[in-house]
Amino acid sequence: MTAPGGASRGQLLAFAALSASYFAHIGFFNPYLPLWLKDQGLPIFTISLLAAVQSFTRVFAPYAWGALSDHTGERVRLLRISAAIALAVSFGLWFQGNAWWIALVLLLLFTHTSSMMGLTEAAMAHLVAGDWGRYGRIRLWGSAGFLVTVFIAGEWFERFGMRHFPAWAGVTLALVLLSAWRLPDMREPPAASHEARPPIGPVLRQPAVRWFLASLCLHVMAHFGVYGFLSLYLDSLGYSKAMIGLLWAMSVVGEIAWFFCQGRFISRMPMARWLVVCGFVGALRMAITGAGGQWLWAIALAQALHALSFAAHHTSCIAMVTHFFPGRLRGRGQALFTVVGYGIGGVAGVLLGGAIASRFGFDAMFGAATLLCVLATGCAWQLERIERRSASPALA
Repeated sequence: MTAPGGASRGQLLAFAALSASYFAHIGFFNPYLPLWLKDQGLPIFTISLLAAVQSFTRVFAPYAWGALSDHTGERVRLLRISAAIALAVSFGLWFQGNAWWIALVLLLLFTHTSSMMGLTEAAMAHLVAGDWGRYGRIRLWGSAGFLVTVFIAGEWFERFGMRHFPAWAGVTLALVLLSAWRLPDMREPPAASHEARPPIGPVLRQPAVRWFLASLCLHVMAHFGVYGFLSLYLDSLGYSKAMIGLLWAMSVVGEIAWFFCQGRFISRMPMARWLVVCGFVGALRMAITGAGGQWLWAIALAQALHALSFAAHHTSCIAMVTHFFPGRLRGRGQALFTVVGYGIGGVAGVLLGGAIASRFGFDAMFGAATLLCVLATGCAWQLERIERRSASPALA
């Protein structure tokens, strides 16, 4: 693999294109999957179970792919394979089937798309070598891709209905495959068969790592109130699909602005302290969303807080993972980030959110999400205390 200091402009542009296409797929798929499932006549709790399939695959798939990439060094080739299989599986959405058929298609699809984030982040973290301003400028293209599809898809589905959802899946995954195929054939030296991989257990036994993973899990679990149910919540309040898409897009505009400017701000505080700030802002966002859904200005304000509750939180987490899981631990560390946050946290968030929303309503669900963010902030504060005592310059 090219040394981090020698990363070429072409390599950075290739990763920017992959980020843009991958999050373009996510930008249409995640916000509108619940609405497509509703269009299939499924009840809210069944929708929450199907939406949880993505998070369920993130419990096992990213770590398996990450361990394989650490062993072989073939992150780019694995990205291409997973993108190709995901595209082929997506054609199953064209066939009419019951909830079990949809669950099977989503299980196979997400098993492969859920690997992409960890593999890409591991390769990018090596490429930027701690330059989080450069990382932000690459990652903002993912936000831009999300912005384009969440807005255009909202207008499209408002005009033509949800029947074209499978076609959107195929087109966006084809773009992901094309982008993955255009990545430079970068690889790290494969591990020698006689060489034992560094164990991950001692890292996981560190108190700082445990507090970090606990904060990550709770923070992401809370945010699945937005990821899994915001569209249904706004739809129940009478917002049009176009307006729902616009509100999703507003959150991503803030995300792009943060990623573009984060090089100026991110070094002003230790990463652990950023997690405390992001947790507090996340709690505020959930509270405003649940209490002010009938007011457009309140939802717009809550969505604007995405810049800190997600974007700044994401960069801080990637930096912490890079610090705690260096070298041959990097692939497994990035996979653990996905497993603990978007896997365990995602499954618990969607199932808990679906159960609360179906019985007590969306207001109560966002109240629970607020509490989870408060708990995540407490865990981040404990992490920040440990890091402050150790005075680690790598995270300053």
